[in-house]
Amino acid sequence: MAEVGLLPFARVALQIAKTTLPRYRSRFSKHQFTQPQLLAILCLMRYEDWTFREAEVRLGEHHELRQALGLASVPDFTTLYRFLQRLEDQTINRAVGQTVRRLGGARRTSRRRARVAVDATGLAQGAVSTFFVRRLHHHGQKPLPWRHWLKWVIVVDLDQQFLLAQMARRGPWNDCANLPAVVGAASEQTRIGLVLADAEFDSERNHSYIRQQLRARSVIPAKRGKKTWRIRGVRAEMRRAFPRRLYRRRALIESVFSSVKRKLSARAPGRTLPMQKRQALLLGLTFNLYRLRHP
Repeated sequence: MAEVGLLPFARVALQIAKTTLPRYRSRFSKHQFTQPQLLAILCLMRYEDWTFREAEVRLGEHHELRQALGLASVPDFTTLYRFLQRLEDQTINRAVGQTVRRLGGARRTSRRRARVAVDATGLAQGAVSTFFVRRLHHHGQKPLPWRHWLKWVIVVDLDQQFLLAQMARRGPWNDCANLPAVVGAASEQTRIGLVLADAEFDSERNHSYIRQQLRARSVIPAKRGKKTWRIRGVRAEMRRAFPRRLYRRRALIESVFSSVKRKLSARAPGRTLPMQKRQALLLGLTFNLYRLRHP
């Protein structure tokens, strides 16, 4: 995957933000910074894994970056924090939709339907080193310093390797019941022909939703319950003749998780759960911006 410089990324992020947000929240705003500029800065923070204070320092040092964003001055870190507090999840999802329309332009002219995969991963709540956590547990035999983490569920286009829909919530949690919502959101972005998911999403109700509502094929291993249990419907078909060759493509979503965590960030920082969820959704938006063609 080609690396993208700060300036091309900032320009594309600002273009997407302008199609998603109005310039100002109200006519009584200070009109010092526009909402698209602030959203583009938040995406830059996720792209470089900056904190709010680091973003203020980097923008102050980088004159060309300020020009690319159209900034006459540098926003204070509290301005960025308060904007993130006001930012709605639906706004981030609309921005993701704008990136999908740009990335999937070639598919709209063809009859081919997308092959997607659904999976979830955990994101750290802070900047604690995972090596430090393992050493602490190994040498001191102490419990891990957290009981909860942020669980990030995404739907990925396997052929073009970009994110179609996402959601975040506190883990540990079983997301089997959330598959219809997140796959339904992905179907609004593109036509879906195949859905691959792991055993966490094994449910006859999920198979029925995908096959009856979306008119797509579903491949989910039937691992719930004992082998001696009698199961019916699509789950019985999955246990009797599982399409292993087709299911192998589900591993491509792990490549997406690996790319996000290696090239962008493995964290969703924040003191509160809503802030952590927005940081996770911004991470998905930033990955799609990273995948866009940059002039």
